[in-house]
Amino acid sequence: MSSGVRKKRVAILISGRGSNMVSLIEAASAPGFPAEIALVLSNRPEAGGLARAQAAGIPTCVLDHTGFADRASFDAALQAALTGADIDLVVLAGFMRILTPGFVEAWAGRMINIHPSLLPLFRGTHTHAQALAAGVRLHGCTVHFVVPELDAGPIVAQAAVPVRPGDDADSLAARVIVQEHRLYPAAFALVAGGRARLENGRVVFSSEVIAPDGALLSL
Repeated sequence: MSSGVRKKRVAILISGRGSNMVSLIEAASAPGFPAEIALVLSNRPEAGGLARAQAAGIPTCVLDHTGFADRASFDAALQAALTGADIDLVVLAGFMRILTPGFVEAWAGRMINIHPSLLPLFRGTHTHAQALAAGVRLHGCTVHFVVPELDAGPIVAQAAVPVRPGDDADSLAARVIVQEHRLYPAAFALVAGGRARLENGRVVFSSEVIAPDGALLSL
């Protein structure tokens, strides 16, 4: 970037294979993207995403949660790792840990997550099975700012997919993950570039990303 503006330094937190992480890394590699992936951190040493991050030349860190006495001590170590890497923005990509309220509040407006449902529907886990059991005709994914209450943060962006006759949880999940890989990089760019920000508990968008009909131009 020739403007001299420092790119946001981002940490991606994972617990597994890191498929959303890969889409974020690919997006951030584009010239002019407003952030750089400075760290990939996992709470599981065996997480497949660690090798994928290393192959992309990104520093990695493991904080095995089983080695900590409680959530507070784990989150303190996590905070130290993020501070040590000079992180500006935290992106959760399949990070299967419930973070303490104090940690979440310390990163208010600077931590986002993707959830595989159209929030506020179907919080928690097994969202595709929940959607099928509820009989909804639309399902999807949501990018939101993280708040202490699980899967309850202000929404940045959503993408929907149809629920088709004969769907099971696996077929529905396969359709949703395609949209996750499209939506998360776009929403990540908005947040990292300051075009979507958290103010007074709501997401505020810059005028240049809003179409006349209220749609988000960048998504």
